[in-house]
Amino acid sequence: MSSIRRSVQVMELLARKSPLGVRAVATQLALPLGSVHRLLLDLEQEGIAERTPGGEWELSFRLLEICGLQLERIALPALCRPFAEKMAETTGETVNINALSGKHGVCIDKVRGNQGMQLDMRIGARGSLHCGGAGKAMLAFMTESEQREVLDGPLPAFTVKTITDAGVLEAELQRIRERGYSIDDQEVVLGVYCVSVPIFDAMARPVGAISITGPSLKAPGPEVLPLVEMLNEACGHVSRRLGFRGTWPAVAIEAKQ
Repeated sequence: MSSIRRSVQVMELLARKSPLGVRAVATQLALPLGSVHRLLLDLEQEGIAERTPGGEWELSFRLLEICGLQLERIALPALCRPFAEKMAETTGETVNINALSGKHGVCIDKVRGNQGMQLDMRIGARGSLHCGGAGKAMLAFMTESEQREVLDGPLPAFTVKTITDAGVLEAELQRIRERGYSIDDQEVVLGVYCVSVPIFDAMARPVGAISITGPSLKAPGPEVLPLVEMLNEACGHVSRRLGFRGTWPAVAIEAKQ
């Protein structure tokens, strides 16, 4: 039996019957006492299990945090869909819903508009955070250390408009934080523009973004504000449903240290 399978069995048992001592876990799972002890120490080191004052074992809240992140990603499409349908109908452009996954954004849902040239990402497609509306909207509100990982890594060009200089990108992220929305000026596909606003969770962390994408010109300023207002309504509602209690719109949120 693999160590991963044994770890899952231990976690499931603790979820049902904790707190339990090492010997009780080993007996109920018919596993060697030494193996169970090592597994519990490994789980403790990863913050998954912890010891009670009496020396027995139980699951920690780290597992709840991990499950919560997955539940948020599952909930996002259902929460965003009604707003996405309304925005696509109003603008005629495609509305993409993205979730943050490590150093990438993942398209988890979309509603196509009726205009011709659009950035038609397939559901499940991953995009870089250094370019595109949704990617930059999420990156701008990540922690400085997380931003630095992206800034110090490769910044590949997809078009002549893609930002590939770390200093230029850093300045762009500051502007996004100040105005609360990001603009994609043909950074991923020439002729396609995008405006995007991030979604936050209960810890005020960016977990996703909604973008309006299409062939109409989008640039910072009064002309794009009607789209920003629609996105702020949608992303504000979804963020609050995910437990966010900060001020809105996102312009008031500063990237954390």
